[in-house]
Amino acid sequence: MKKLVTPAFLVVICLLGLAELGARVFFRHDISGRFAYGYDPQAGFDEHDDGRVELYRAGGRRFHPQSFRRRRPPGTFRIFVVGDSVPRGPSFQAAYPWQLGEELKEHRIRAEAINLAVPGYGPRRCQIVLKKVLEFDPSLIILHVNDANKWEDEREWRRSQEFLGWHPKHWLMKSFIFRRLYEAKMEKWFWPLVPEEIRLKYAMNDADAQVAAAKDPRELAARLRLAEETTAANVALVRWRHLPILLITQCRLEGEWPQSLQLSDHGLDFLAEKLTAPGVYHLSMKEVFAGHDLGSVFVNYSGHLKEHGHRLLAREICRMILEKREALGLQAADATVAGAGRESGPPRKAATGSPGVRTSRQLNN
Repeated sequence: MKKLVTPAFLVVICLLGLAELGARVFFRHDISGRFAYGYDPQAGFDEHDDGRVELYRAGGRRFHPQSFRRRRPPGTFRIFVVGDSVPRGPSFQAAYPWQLGEELKEHRIRAEAINLAVPGYGPRRCQIVLKKVLEFDPSLIILHVNDANKWEDEREWRRSQEFLGWHPKHWLMKSFIFRRLYEAKMEKWFWPLVPEEIRLKYAMNDADAQVAAAKDPRELAARLRLAEETTAANVALVRWRHLPILLITQCRLEGEWPQSLQLSDHGLDFLAEKLTAPGVYHLSMKEVFAGHDLGSVFVNYSGHLKEHGHRLLAREICRMILEKREALGLQAADATVAGAGRESGPPRKAATGSPGVRTSRQLNN
């Protein structure tokens, strides 16, 4: 009878153990919240005893690294932007949350504009982030409303629930190494190596399912319905705390590039307009970009913006904030001397982060 525990077997076990230990020691932020897939409220938030909060790129929640005080500094207008890859932007400083902070400084307003957008997040996971940031004394919530990424939310929810509990059959999946191997197979990295009879059992991989869902009219209607229900719940949650909220509705390109391009809001503008009330404001991206050269604003049909598009949007948000400054309580947050909004950071041309908000470069210095 062959020995089950051979030297080669022990070597493999030791290597796997060292790999697991190394991953958890040297990549602990990447693993934090990794198996919650965005459904862990705390993932990406590092709250220190001295009252400082750091945002980091956690597993399942890839924030732009930033830092701020848990309690809002006196006289500061604090804005949190929650959404998906559109407000996240092509880079931290190119995205409209950063641009908005700079615009407000130009109007002598001491402001913090904190970007909490995460690529791939749909209404459900954005709601989890929103609930968390309500703990940090915001002056204004900006919620980017999009009906995309519903399918991704549902997929990640299934993954988060798949191996819950400590039944022996789930033990291997508590390991970061084995879970990543499992995910890699499901994400088709190893799919061509899997025997055909096993591939047929799965029938359709994630990418195929996502493409099919994007073309299904029933799925499109369900996306809009979910966006409507979740946005209404988010507005109610924020208003219950007597905080103002600005809804920014996404639009996308339709037609042939570049001859016959036009903008479509997929019904999101009507959704948000129904929710407007005292303390609930709406800004339509479709209206903001109407009349502009769309090729200079949009990256592609997905609705992602170039830096110029982010700048235009930031200026329009700033204009709206200034119009509503009394309702937003900006008198108490206004800087009292010219340039006071610049005290917590360098001049605009050399800026490396929003006022009071430290960026990834500053965190590493």
